[in-house]
Amino acid sequence: MSSPDSVTILLVEDDPGHARLIEKNLRRGRITNELIIIRDGKEAEDYLFGEGKYVGFQRPSQLLVLLDLNLPVKDGFQVLQRLKSDDKTKLIPVVVVTSTDDNREVLRCYELGCNVFITKPVDYQKFCDAIKNLGLFLSVVSWPNEG
Repeated sequence: MSSPDSVTILLVEDDPGHARLIEKNLRRGRITNELIIIRDGKEAEDYLFGEGKYVGFQRPSQLLVLLDLNLPVKDGFQVLQRLKSDDKTKLIPVVVVTSTDDNREVLRCYELGCNVFITKPVDYQKFCDAIKNLGLFLSVVSWPNEG
């Protein structure tokens, strides 16, 4: 198992305000991991699979994806489905962090292979607290070594 600090966090979030809040509250939760922010589903796929502007790019071997569902170009469901259906990427942990709490969408994410589903609270302080708690969770989980 690798150490939690060696894991790169890929945040796929199109709302710049939410991305800033997530980063700020992960840091408040003492998560110091490298954080890469990507704003749309197609670019996330390109990053994960070495396509588009990421051809020849070697993605980090230890990766955690924080994935919003409501993304431009390709939505989070499409990204999740491709990620979890490919043998090279299916073990990458995915935490869906999105505004929906529709049970059908929660169920669909778990059926597609997400590891954790978190609904973004509407209330600012609750949102901040939820992300700090996510940081605590990330600090204690074990990460598989790839390959």
